[in-house]
Amino acid sequence: MAAIGQRPLLMEEINTILQHVVERNKLRECLHAKRHMLESWRHLVEIILAACPLDLIQEEDRQLVIRDLLHELHDKILKEEAAQELMPVVAGAVFTLTAHLSQTVRSEQKQALSTHSQHVTILDGSTTSAGEVSTGFASIGDSSLHIILRKLLDFILRTGGGFQRVRAHLYGALLYYLQMSQKRDEPDTLETGQKTMWERLTAPEDEFTKLQKDNMNIIESYGVSLMEVVCRDACDGHEIGRMLALAVMDRIVAIDQHQQWLYYLANTGYLKTLTDSLTQDDTTLQSMLSPKPPLLKALYLYESKMAFLTRVAKIQAGALELLTACAIVRLSQCQVYEHRPETESHSMFCIRDPSGFIPAPVERYHQILLPALRFCQVILTTSIGHHQLATRQVLQFLIAHSDPIQAILRCQVVTAGSLQELALLTGIISKAALPDVVSGIELEGNNGSLMEIQGHIGRFQRQCLGLLSRFSGSDRLREVKNQQEGTQVSRLSKKDEMELAMQQICANVVQYCQTLLIQSSPGSQHTICLFTPSLAEGTSREGSRQDAQLPMVPYWRLPSLGVILFLLKQSANDFFSSYESHRQSVTKYQNLQHLPPDEIKELCQALVSVGVDKISAAQRQVLARRRLVQQINHRAELLSLYCFIVENCLFILWRHLEYYFLYFTPADSHVSLDILSGAYRGRRFHDSYSLDSNDSRRFILSQVQQHDIEQLQIDATASFGESLQKKLLDIETVYCKVRSRHLFIQALVRRIRGLVRIKRT
Repeated sequence: MAAIGQRPLLMEEINTILQHVVERNKLRECLHAKRHMLESWRHLVEIILAACPLDLIQEEDRQLVIRDLLHELHDKILKEEAAQELMPVVAGAVFTLTAHLSQTVRSEQKQALSTHSQHVTILDGSTTSAGEVSTGFASIGDSSLHIILRKLLDFILRTGGGFQRVRAHLYGALLYYLQMSQKRDEPDTLETGQKTMWERLTAPEDEFTKLQKDNMNIIESYGVSLMEVVCRDACDGHEIGRMLALAVMDRIVAIDQHQQWLYYLANTGYLKTLTDSLTQDDTTLQSMLSPKPPLLKALYLYESKMAFLTRVAKIQAGALELLTACAIVRLSQCQVYEHRPETESHSMFCIRDPSGFIPAPVERYHQILLPALRFCQVILTTSIGHHQLATRQVLQFLIAHSDPIQAILRCQVVTAGSLQELALLTGIISKAALPDVVSGIELEGNNGSLMEIQGHIGRFQRQCLGLLSRFSGSDRLREVKNQQEGTQVSRLSKKDEMELAMQQICANVVQYCQTLLIQSSPGSQHTICLFTPSLAEGTSREGSRQDAQLPMVPYWRLPSLGVILFLLKQSANDFFSSYESHRQSVTKYQNLQHLPPDEIKELCQALVSVGVDKISAAQRQVLARRRLVQQINHRAELLSLYCFIVENCLFILWRHLEYYFLYFTPADSHVSLDILSGAYRGRRFHDSYSLDSNDSRRFILSQVQQHDIEQLQIDATASFGESLQKKLLDIETVYCKVRSRHLFIQALVRRIRGLVRIKRT
C-alpha cells in the first residue's frame, strides 16, 4: 500500500531506463554500421593500393594519398569522443597504410638507385648524387613523416593498459615506419679504403641517418610512458604482441645512441625478467622437438627474445648488463639443447611435414641452438674489460652441453645447418677456450673442477684441429658446388651459405691456432707445436691430384704441417678466382642499364623462380640489382676470409718451421715412427702444453728423428717456391691497394724464405 503513492515516480524511473536502453541500442547499431563501413572502406583501400598499377597512380601521388588517409584516421581516433570499439578496425587500417607507405618509399628509393647505379662505386655510397639520396623522402617530406610518427605513438599510448591486439597492429605499423630509415644494401666493391679517415668523418650526413636521428628524438620525447607500455607488452601478454614489442625494442635500441631504453630495461628489471624467462620456456621448447609438435608459437617467441638479447649484447654496456643478469648461465640451465635430433636422412626426425609449413625437427633444433650460439659469440666480442667473466660463463655453457657440442664438432653429415652450427661454435671456441682463461678460472675453482674444465677444453682443441683436414680440400668445395641453387628465401642461397660457412670454419680454426701460439710464448724458442713436422699432405697434391682426399687424422693425434701448407695454397688459388668473379659482378652492377635482357632475366630467376616474364622491366632492374649486390657482398666477404686464412697460415707455418729448424732437438734413434697410422703419434693435447707459465718446454715430440727434420726442409724448399711466393705477394698488393689495412704477408713470406735456405747443422 505504501508503494501506491509512488507509482508516478516508479513509472518515471522505468521510462528513463527504457529511454537509456533505446539510446544505447541506437548507439550500438550506429557503431555496428560504422564498423562495417570502416571494414568495407579498408578492404577497398587495400585492393586499390595492392592492385592498382603504377601508371595509374604514380609513386608521388600514392605517397600523398596514404599520408592524407593516415592523418585523417589518426585525427578521428585520437579525439576524446571517439568510440573505443572502433580502435581495432582503425589500427588494422593504420597498419595496412603504413606498410604500403614504407613499400612505396623504398620502391622509390630503389628506382632512383637503379637510375643512378653507375655512380655508386664504394661501400658507403658517398659518391652517389644528392638527388638519389634524397629522392626516397622527397615526395612526402620529412615533416609529414614526423607527424605520422607522433600520431602513431599517441595512438599506442591512447590504448592504455588493455587492447593488446590493437597495439599488435600498431607495433607492426611502427616497425614498417622505422624500416623506411634503414639504409639499403650497398655493394662492397672493396674501394672503401681509398678515402681517408678525415674525409669519412667530415662527410655530409645522408638522409637515412638524419631521419633516424629525428625519429629517435621524437621517441625519446615520450619518455617513460612509452617505454613502460612497450616493455610490459614484451614481457607479458599475447604471443604475437610480445614478438612485435620485442621487435620494436630491437629496432629502437639499435638507433638509440644515448642508450636510454637500455638503461630503463636494466634499472626496472625488465631485462632480467626476459633472461629469467628463458629457463621457464625450457620445457615448452623441448616439446617443439617432437616429430608432431604443438603450435610453434613458443619457438617463434624464443627466437624473438634471443634476437633482442643479441641486439642488446652488441652494445658494450648491454653486454655487461646481460653478464650481470646471468643470461648465459640461464642458457646453461636449459635442457633443450641436449635433445639434439638425429641427422640421418632416413631418421623420423628428418621427415618433413607434408604441407611444408612445419619445419623438420632437425631444422627446429637449429632454430633453437643457432640463436644461443650467436648470442655467446656476440657477448665474447663486445665484453671489453669483462672478458674473463664472459669467457667463464660461455665455457660453463659449452661444458654444460658438452654432448651436443661434441656432436657438432664431429660434423658427421655436411648440411647447411650443420656448417652454420660449426662456424659459430668454432668462433666461440677460438675466443673462449684459451689457456689464459683456464688460468683465471684456476684462481677461483677447486682442483677437481679445474681438471674437468681442462679435459673438456683439451677435447675441444683437438677436435678443432682435426677440422682443418676435413674442410681444406677441393672435395668439400665440390660437394658445396653440387648443391641445388634453388630460390633464395633468405639473404643468401644454400650454396653460398655453405661455401661461406666452410671458409669461416677454417678461418676460426687458424685464428685459434695463431692465438695459442702467441699465448704460449712471444718467440719460437719455447713455442708449443700444434702440427707435426711433415709436409707430405701439402706436397703430394700437386697438379691433377689436387682433388684427392686429405688423409683423415684421428682427433687424438696431431695433424701435420702439410694440412696448413695445403690450406695456404688452396686459399691463395680461391682468392684470385673469387676476386675475378667479384670484379665481373661489379662491372655488371655499374653497367646494369646496358645488360642484355637474357642476363637480367637470369639474375632475376635466382630470386624469383617462376613468373619472371610477367614482371615489368623496372621491377626486373630492381631484382637484378638486388641479386648483384648479394653476389658482390658475398664475394667480398669470401675475399676477406681467404686473406685472413692466408695470413694466419703463413704465421703458423713460420712459427713451426723456425722452431723445428732452429730450436728443436730430435729424439734418440731407437724411437721409431708409427708407420701404420701414417701420422705422428702425439701426446694428448691437454698435456701438450703446461698451464704453468714457468714451464718453458711446453711440448716434446718424442718420435721425431733427424731425417724427419731434413725431409721437412727438403719439402719446404720444394713447395715454398717462387710461384707460390709471387702469388702470396700479389694477394697483399691487390687487397691492400683498396683496403684501409696492412697485412703481414710480405714480412712472413720473407722470413719463411730465409728459413728454408738455412743449412741445418
